[in-house]
Amino acid sequence: MSMSFALRGTFVHSPVFGEVQVLQDTVCIVSGKRSGGKILALIPGADADSKMEELGLQAAVHQIPEGRLMCPGFIDTHVHAPQYSYAGTATDRPLMQWLDHYTFPREAQMQDLKEAKAHYNKLVERLISNGTTTALVFGSLHLEPTKLLADILHQAGMRAYVGKVCMDRNSKNYYVQSTEQNLQDTEAFVEHIRGLNTVLVHPVITPRFVPCCTPALLQGLGAIAQRSICHVQSHISESLDNDAFVAQLHPEVGGRDAQLYERAGLLTQRTVMAHGVTLTDAELRLLAERGTALAHCPLSNFYFADIPLDVLRCLAAGVKVGLGTDVAGGYSPSMLSAMRSAVLASKAVRMLHIDAARRQAGCSNPCTAQEPVRTLPAEEGSAAVGGHQESQHPSSLSGSRAEAALQLPEPAGGSAAAVKAAAARRTLSYQEAFWLATMGGAQTLGLQDQLGSFEVGKDFDALMIDASSGTTFDIFSADSLLDTFEKFVNLGDDRCIRAVWVQGGLLSWQ
Repeated sequence: MSMSFALRGTFVHSPVFGEVQVLQDTVCIVSGKRSGGKILALIPGADADSKMEELGLQAAVHQIPEGRLMCPGFIDTHVHAPQYSYAGTATDRPLMQWLDHYTFPREAQMQDLKEAKAHYNKLVERLISNGTTTALVFGSLHLEPTKLLADILHQAGMRAYVGKVCMDRNSKNYYVQSTEQNLQDTEAFVEHIRGLNTVLVHPVITPRFVPCCTPALLQGLGAIAQRSICHVQSHISESLDNDAFVAQLHPEVGGRDAQLYERAGLLTQRTVMAHGVTLTDAELRLLAERGTALAHCPLSNFYFADIPLDVLRCLAAGVKVGLGTDVAGGYSPSMLSAMRSAVLASKAVRMLHIDAARRQAGCSNPCTAQEPVRTLPAEEGSAAVGGHQESQHPSSLSGSRAEAALQLPEPAGGSAAAVKAAAARRTLSYQEAFWLATMGGAQTLGLQDQLGSFEVGKDFDALMIDASSGTTFDIFSADSLLDTFEKFVNLGDDRCIRAVWVQGGLLSWQ
């Protein structure tokens, strides 16, 4: 039996959507990796000795250095591993052209196993250094390089859900397989992963998306998923050009890929679908009923979807949502970048609603001298700066105060209410984005009782963050611990991530 260990310091997590909790001077006792790397106890520092004795726990207590915080490991719910080599480039084409011009040729190169090994080792090292402890990963079309990818993730100690991509139409002739070959290789891949005898790496049934998968392939993969009790990953309602292509291919279902996945039995409680930017209310209800989750990929949506996902609408519909980097459609492998992009995407949704409401109401551009932003009197909460009143952003206000912060004209036809309602729409907060990257991701994979927060009985998948002044941001005397953590979310990067644990095992230390 491996030795338990304990860390004493400040722990930050978000067990509840929208709420970041700070556990100051807390001792977290963890069973050794061979014993499952579980959180055995969370004890106030002042009571540590007596409580440990009372609970019969023995562990060396290590003090977390001054200026450092602990937070749960990040869960990336959408990564294309073979695309990593061109992350940060290839942002100049719409989705369908992008796949044809960049993606399929690069993914095909993974058949060179020497190239694939170097490529995947770099990716896994980069993911870990950015604080990703769990990833839902697309491999490539071919079996052997995808087995190699799974082996590398296993050897690195990451928690990963990996799939061999399946495609039997609408691709380059060198990067497509028959329906039968896809199904045979998928079953062989599932057997390979199960043969690793690990609780950290799992097989995933992976149809690329409807344009590249015939109904026969989808049906066959649905049957494998049911027999093998595997997770499923794919793309759904990914972009406007994707929707147009699906409409050409499948007018019999109104061009909606959700119906094809449903017919194939691929919408399950173990399914994670990426994007979902054009899902209808009825389709969101279908996903919620099936327990199917969404991987929100805000950065790649800005480049390829032509429309941002309204993530709050999805959550309100009861759909589970996690965050994905979508490397390489998303150019950054950092989940911190995904969190920031999620907040920006939510604000973009609000802007679109305001713009649509104003156009319908016949309003002119809101940023004109004739329609100035109205400020609030100081006694109502705005601070005087240099003799002037500070404007209040509508999203920080509620009800009539939000309406007062905007100069909204009263157009004919009674449309002002719609404009004001759009202006008052709530947007995603940094706290909620952090939840999506941790507990939200755990929920998408059905691991909410195992990962995502610091709670007794959960696996210790964690990061030690350097939040001291002078890293990638500065701390001032007036900053609270929550202020410091918000600065990390908005300004931090891999230089702030000093240590990474998965299931109690230390993967990285700097």
